[in-house]
Amino acid sequence: MVYFELNRLGFDCGIEKEECAKYPEECINCIKSKLLKQGFKVHSNLRVNEMDSEEKRTKVYQNLIWQKFLDVLNIKHIILMSKTAGTTIIDYPITGAGVDVDLLTGFVQANVSFSEKEVDGEPIVEEHYYEFKYKDFNILLKSGDHIRASLVLENPGSKSLKLLLMEFIEEFEFKFISNLQEFEKTGQLTFNKSIDYIIDKFNIHLVFPMTTSHIIPPNITEQINNNYVQKAIMKMVNELLVKKPFFFINSILYKVKEIVNIDLKVVLYEIYNLIDMGVIFPKKLEHMKDHMESFHQEREKNLVEKETLISRLMPEDKFKGLEEKIKEMDEQEALNLMDSFISSGKIAEEAFIYEDALNSYEKAKYIAKQFKFEEQEGKISFMILEIQKKIMDMELEHYLGLAKKGEKDNNYIYSVNYYKKAIKIFNDKLMTVQVDPEQIKKRIAKIDKKIEKLTQKMETQ
Repeated sequence: MVYFELNRLGFDCGIEKEECAKYPEECINCIKSKLLKQGFKVHSNLRVNEMDSEEKRTKVYQNLIWQKFLDVLNIKHIILMSKTAGTTIIDYPITGAGVDVDLLTGFVQANVSFSEKEVDGEPIVEEHYYEFKYKDFNILLKSGDHIRASLVLENPGSKSLKLLLMEFIEEFEFKFISNLQEFEKTGQLTFNKSIDYIIDKFNIHLVFPMTTSHIIPPNITEQINNNYVQKAIMKMVNELLVKKPFFFINSILYKVKEIVNIDLKVVLYEIYNLIDMGVIFPKKLEHMKDHMESFHQEREKNLVEKETLISRLMPEDKFKGLEEKIKEMDEQEALNLMDSFISSGKIAEEAFIYEDALNSYEKAKYIAKQFKFEEQEGKISFMILEIQKKIMDMELEHYLGLAKKGEKDNNYIYSVNYYKKAIKIFNDKLMTVQVDPEQIKKRIAKIDKKIEKLTQKMETQ
């Protein structure tokens, strides 16, 4: 017979409390009775906590997941040692903390040996944790029957992490008992398959690079669209994945925090749900190399295509060594080159490639300034000012359009993000181009009110 004990098991008794004459005095006995009928063995120390609403249950889960995340962020290195031999059997670094494992295991063995000395002829029972400082780290250690597990931590271990370490040792020794016995007999290490178990048990996947599934079923898409936090998370994730082939959970949390005042526990809870749904999934670090190479090859291809397009408008040799090039020029040659840059800028401007137009005009202005072509410099400065206005107006229109679309789709976090970007453009306008300050301030105030209303809507959802 295989015996299991279940943790975090929820139970719905099926009766509304208003309709139950025995509520709440007999709840525990009633639950025990129903569990016994289902074949469960109920211990006398059974703990029962009533979750009287879906909101309260969700809050409990949010707190649990947040603590998991804090715990894994705290872990820098996991080391498992053989209790009999005192040697390392698993060395799993999570971050580049630079821990010398050999020195650390020696330090741990010395401390444990000293603590385990017999007192009054009776050995100390190993039911406690060892906690001590090592350099800049905190070491949390617990011994089992066959192994000693050491967690190298940035800060002292939480109560939940200590409980997790105790569960881990019990389960590890059960799952890998044959591997441990073989090591004790032959010294042969056969623990490769245990790494996945360690990753899963300590929730290490939460600090792995993340990416998204290429195929999301329609029912999952609908579920995401009906959850404004998940919807905003996916928008941000897709924006981050344009720049890199992966993202980290922390990036999303900080990005949301910058946009709107929302409890990060709620955001992490929804990210966790998206992981459970298979929409977001972690990628092991050893798998990232090929993915990065493929991504960079695609980016390089796109850059080459863009440079080719620009070179059709402005020959490449005019962009290299401009300062050196004009040193040997007379005034007529400088005028010709300046006019060439202006012409290229006008072509780019007519094609709505404003950044390239600005680049050309700035080079033309540089030549005018160096050769003291004051009249031309003034005209080019005006052209640059007009282009800067066009660029800002184009960006502003883009951000406001995205903000309104997010608002229409009830994607409030996404909407607030782009309204804030629009405000930044307005503030930049006040500093860099000629505008009516009062008009700009009125528009900013109007957007601030929109942001305030959207924030209130988020708080009520």
